Amino acid sequence: MSQDQNRTRNARTFAPFEWMVARRYLRLRQGEGFISVIAILSFIGIMLGVATLIIVLAVMNGFREELLGRLVGVNGHALVQPVGGDGIEDYQTLTARISSMAGVERVIPIVEGQVLVSGPKRSVGAYLRGVNAADLRSLAVLQENLYGSLERFGEINAVVLGKRLARRLGIKRGDTLTLLTPRGANTPFGVTPRARIYPVMAIFHVGMSEIDAGLVFLPLGEAQNFLNSERRAHAIEITLKKPEEARLFRETLAAELDETLRVRDWTQIHATLANALDVERNVMFIILTLIILVASLNVISSMIMLVKDKRGEIAMLRAMGATRGAVMRIFLMTGSSIGVVGTFAGLCLGLLFALNIETIRQGVSALLGANLFPPEIYFLSRLPAELDVYETVLVIFVSLLLSFTATVYPAFRAASLEPAAALRYE
Repeated sequence: MSQDQNRTRNARTFAPFEWMVARRYLRLRQGEGFISVIAILSFIGIMLGVATLIIVLAVMNGFREELLGRLVGVNGHALVQPVGGDGIEDYQTLTARISSMAGVERVIPIVEGQVLVSGPKRSVGAYLRGVNAADLRSLAVLQENLYGSLERFGEINAVVLGKRLARRLGIKRGDTLTLLTPRGANTPFGVTPRARIYPVMAIFHVGMSEIDAGLVFLPLGEAQNFLNSERRAHAIEITLKKPEEARLFRETLAAELDETLRVRDWTQIHATLANALDVERNVMFIILTLIILVASLNVISSMIMLVKDKRGEIAMLRAMGATRGAVMRIFLMTGSSIGVVGTFAGLCLGLLFALNIETIRQGVSALLGANLFPPEIYFLSRLPAELDVYETVLVIFVSLLLSFTATVYPAFRAASLEPAAALRYE
């Protein structure tokens, strides 16, 4: 009975004997240098492929979060606009109603319109936005890089504008500029343009050229008067506590409003940018996965050469009683070990780089004496990286799948060798 138990124990799947032989084939042995070099290169290829994929996806996620975060930080997660007409007349009641809804963090009524901004150097087109003083001070993304103070915003009629726009106009804090709008007074001869001079109270730097070079804030009451929209708001911006629930919130709010108002969330407002970033991320995932695929093909090459080199040993194992399944498992473990170790080594390397990407960038920039991430080009002051657990797990899964798949054919070929045919040429 004990002999049957020992035989059963020795014949079980992935027995210690099979692990021992697999480890033996993984060691560097004299006379097998070329095979070992290919195996080492396969390991390095898988490791670098996994690490590169994790780092690139993390950086692209960071870019997406930073860009959309800055856009949404100024524009809100949802927007209520009139379908027709010049604005929302009873906007105070609607603002209070939306503020009482679950999940709402901030509600801002706004008045907006295209204006011509004139400074000492030139005149450029910009977008005027009228907001309440308390609402403007609640925008954290503006407060992060603000030159000046917003304490008296609303008490005096002054403007707050972006840094790039101020640079183009040639003005600084404390100077004055002229705003010109075609929405002037109604006269018997039609609507006449309106021009007014305002002091510059503060200058902000969000880091997005679209905002820094084209947005001007003015107190809500003055903006209503300047744009000829008294007692009306052109839109109501809504900031949510959970941005990922914007679509559900839009559907809920739209069901409560009448047909004269429409609701859009940030995925619709910034659909072009969000879709472009998603497409770019998916394409990069496919392209960088090819690195892991090439490394997996190297695993196939090294394993086929190993099977050819070990024909005699395989025949001896079969002659001593090893089954086809045991031989196949030996080579499956041998090849898969390269992929598994390479994958998790790449995971550690990728996480190390992704979590310290800004420190590494600064070190490389200091070493080379050049700025590798100029803010004036990328509109961000640091290199962002945001790890996504789902994407990281997906990278590991794809790498392990390719590694396991690459060992199937060489292992099957080794298991198919007949002992007599193999020993005939030894």
